[in-house]
Amino acid sequence: MVTMPKRLVFLHTVSTLVAPFNRLAAEILPLGSRPREVEVWHVADEMLLKVVLAEGRLTPFAYRRVAEHVVAAERAGASAVQLTCSSISPCADAARLMVGIPVLKVDEPMVEQAVALGTRIGVAATVRTTLGPTTDLVAAKARQASRQATVDSLLCEGAYAALLAGDMETHDAIVRAALFELMARNDVVLLAQASMARVADTIPEAERRVPLLTSPRPALERARDVLAREE
Repeated sequence: MVTMPKRLVFLHTVSTLVAPFNRLAAEILPLGSRPREVEVWHVADEMLLKVVLAEGRLTPFAYRRVAEHVVAAERAGASAVQLTCSSISPCADAARLMVGIPVLKVDEPMVEQAVALGTRIGVAATVRTTLGPTTDLVAAKARQASRQATVDSLLCEGAYAALLAGDMETHDAIVRAALFELMARNDVVLLAQASMARVADTIPEAERRVPLLTSPRPALERARDVLAREE
């Protein structure tokens, strides 16, 4: 009997995340000895983030658009859908009601780790539309765990504009400064966007006064566990 591979569909709001998630998937997702036991597909819809940023919030369009992608993924044979942008994470809650497959938030596993590690939780983001949902998720997960948590949110002013201009040096310098500021006054620090993980990787362990958490790896580890259960 031929065993069909599990299929994980990533939904990105920026195409530059396809490559790093591909690398992580190759490392983390195989569930057994067969190299194609998990098949990865990518959908990059940059219009989603552009509209969210233009409106400054999640609109009915964003919820509908994410749901359409999730429904299409299920019809195409997806075993699960992984959102990779924290700005659209709240859309997963609505999309889950429309399909029979898991719809995973990229920041949820990271936030759960943070709540378990400390009560003073710093959150850094380069766009306000990501800062809000991640901050709200921290508060919600703390309540679920019956833990007290103080959320210290910091917007990396100017970093996103530098990124759009292709000035990676300025972007990285602003983000690094924000991370050191948050580490100085919190028990744990979260990077709200998957695209920021690269900057965290440049900070040596010896300079990390507190745990510095990024979302891609915990998200893929959660996806691996979810796929293993979906028999």
